[in-house]
Amino acid sequence: MRLLCMLLGFLLCTAAAAAPVRIKDLANVDGVRGNDLIGYGLVVGLSGSGDSLRNSPFTEEIMAGLLERLGVNVTDEAFRPKNVAAVIVTATLPPFARSGSQVDVNVAAIGDAKSLMGGTLVMTPLNAADGEIYAVAQGSILASGVEASGDAASVVQGVPTTGTVPAGARVEREVAFDFSQMKTIRLALRNPDFTTAARVEAAINRKLGRGLANLMDAGTISIDASVLGNVNPARLIGQIENISVEPETAAKVVIDHKSGTIVMGEDVRISRVAVSQGNLTLRVREAPVVSQPNPFSPGNTVVVPRTQAEITQEPGIGFAEVSGESSLSEVVAGLNALGVRPREMIDILKSIHTAGALHAQLIVN
Repeated sequence: MRLLCMLLGFLLCTAAAAAPVRIKDLANVDGVRGNDLIGYGLVVGLSGSGDSLRNSPFTEEIMAGLLERLGVNVTDEAFRPKNVAAVIVTATLPPFARSGSQVDVNVAAIGDAKSLMGGTLVMTPLNAADGEIYAVAQGSILASGVEASGDAASVVQGVPTTGTVPAGARVEREVAFDFSQMKTIRLALRNPDFTTAARVEAAINRKLGRGLANLMDAGTISIDASVLGNVNPARLIGQIENISVEPETAAKVVIDHKSGTIVMGEDVRISRVAVSQGNLTLRVREAPVVSQPNPFSPGNTVVVPRTQAEITQEPGIGFAEVSGESSLSEVVAGLNALGVRPREMIDILKSIHTAGALHAQLIVN
């Protein structure tokens, strides 16, 4: 309970001292985004921890195809290497990436390989959703775990069948997007809110001139670059994204039931309500007794059941009143007066929400 009080008190202090936020931290520019890439490749150089080709025939096929492209004929040859593994390679092509730029790639085994540690990714084309090749990946893999095994035991730390290749993909094709020719630019708020969007519109017009920004909906602000004449859109966005705005957020209570974590927003309100909480515990214990006759006497050995059942009811908190307050600190003080543990507090908050006394969005993970 003390941990919960400290956490909520910290959040209260943070909210009270909150400063305006830059627009670049609140919104994305429409059209400026990354593109997902995927490829199917081969990792070589593993120390006997690769795919078993009997269980992963696709590894043998890609290995044979690679060797044939290199001029090595493996037709009708029975080769069973244990140092190769088939993998899926993924990457994100960043916005405005130019030919020759390098990006990081992630590698994950799709066969029964035990570890990718020490392996090297062979040249792998990376395709986008349109089927075109935008990058080619190759390089040494940094595995994220390790695996060691013997005849009777094995030890695994992390996930040895995944890894990364830093700067392992080189961009071969650029995305056709000319930002300098855009006349109308849209800002998309990451957390749509009418109040925040209106404040962003007002801040932009106050800084750069009225009529430049236009509020379209709770998540979109349109920027008409033609109002400023012949202006570079990239330079204009560079000025807009550093304007500070105080964001507005809806009242929320976020509950993580698995870890017992509760996070409340500053605007959470609770109407006047009475709460009672107690626990009922039922315990059933089995202690069977073996009954057997004396030596050389007639009779059979039997198991006599013996059961002990009891019901324990904790006194609970009785009825406690949580008055409707106007600040987060007073709401927290009212809830803390109940004297319950965090997991019990979760049940109380859900019950208060069901009763209609919790004026906030309840999110349970």
